[in-house]
Amino acid sequence: MTATRKSEALRDESTTLDSTAHIMNRITSQLASQLSLVSIDGRRRPEPPALVVVAHGSRDPRTLSTVRTLLDHVRELRPGLPVHLGHIELNEPLLPDTLASLGTGEAVLVPLLLSRGYHVKRDIPEMAAASAARTRVAAPLGPHPLLVETLYARLVEAGWPTRMNEATRRSSAVVLAAAGSRDPEAAVDSRRTAHLLAERLGVPVVPAYASAATPTVETAVRALTARGRHQVAVASYFTAPGLFATQCAEKAPWIASAPLGTHPAMARLLLHRYHQSLATQATTEPALASA
Repeated sequence: MTATRKSEALRDESTTLDSTAHIMNRITSQLASQLSLVSIDGRRRPEPPALVVVAHGSRDPRTLSTVRTLLDHVRELRPGLPVHLGHIELNEPLLPDTLASLGTGEAVLVPLLLSRGYHVKRDIPEMAAASAARTRVAAPLGPHPLLVETLYARLVEAGWPTRMNEATRRSSAVVLAAAGSRDPEAAVDSRRTAHLLAERLGVPVVPAYASAATPTVETAVRALTARGRHQVAVASYFTAPGLFATQCAEKAPWIASAPLGTHPAMARLLLHRYHQSLATQATTEPALASA
């Protein structure tokens, strides 16, 4: 056998092994999922309450793709846990349809939202109350250290230096670009996240908004520049790509990070809010939870 044919044979064998390993991993995962529903004495355990991730919805197809991938990561972390998706608007399935599919089952609704606001306080609880399912609404994702971990990772991916000398630190800052809300508690949550990120980075972090609140990203950048912060990054405080995230990134005078997306910490945070809600028996008025 020539060297070329031997190389091709080895490559084909490697591909076959990779495919076999992938299939075996899927079988193992499915088996673990089924076994998790059976107790030691062989009786079937009651199915845990479903996790319903409630996304806002977007006309940008990248948003739905990102959210679906994120839910796949949640399923990988918790085989056997029923995980569903429901949207407030713009995308299917809509939350009322998802809840209808659960019948009278039990579910925890975890908003894929980063702060308190009208959707968390009114829209989601009202949709839940109108369904036959037995539901409770978890707190929004933010503020939380896992979000800060994700924001930091995205900034580093965009070019933020992991080490800074003092001169660079004194000239650097970050604008935390969020969607914005007229609810004052949403601004409180965003400021808390900005504070946590500032502690992580060691530079000022100013929250700014794409709509419905002030300051805008452009205004925040100008204010920081006037204070001698000439190296300003924009941290994208959005769960997925979309119009607002794109518009805010375009205002960055230096670097702009990608949205939070499918970072592993996001899947862990969704599960944390799910378990937190079960532990605290949250119902229709989610409280600010930062840990």
